[in-house]
Amino acid sequence: MKKTAVVGIGNILLKDDGVGIHILKHIEEAAWSNEVLLVDGGTCIFDLLDVFLKHEKVVIVDSVKGGHAPGTIYRLTPEELGNFVKATTSLHDVQVLDLLQNVNHMGYFPKVMIIGIEPEEICFDLNLSKTIKRQLPRMIEILRTEILEEKSEKSA
Repeated sequence: MKKTAVVGIGNILLKDDGVGIHILKHIEEAAWSNEVLLVDGGTCIFDLLDVFLKHEKVVIVDSVKGGHAPGTIYRLTPEELGNFVKATTSLHDVQVLDLLQNVNHMGYFPKVMIIGIEPEEICFDLNLSKTIKRQLPRMIEILRTEILEEKSEKSA
């Protein structure tokens, strides 16, 4: 079993909200993606309980409304995310925190990292905004570094 899971979250019908799913599609063919389980989390986070129970590390990729300029990339722990959850934050983010709390109550403590991006527009559209599309290579590189960093820590 792979020790790390990358979970893309969002709704591809809602433009930038679907960035997590779009990222998964971009990394499916990458050689390093064979090291991890790629999971299309869609919009129902609670269906992902087994992913959190079976993996040492879970990296979540999602749009995050943090109040900064569209295209701003965030790398957050659940604790950091919890500190700036507000009314404009995605429901996905609140669900992630709730799910993680339930997993911890069950005696499991996976390392969780959230790689997010400030959306430009959330509306009915299958395509990402130009601002978010331009940031995809940077998000993929951050994600790749996150995965490879974990591997090198374990081999050291």
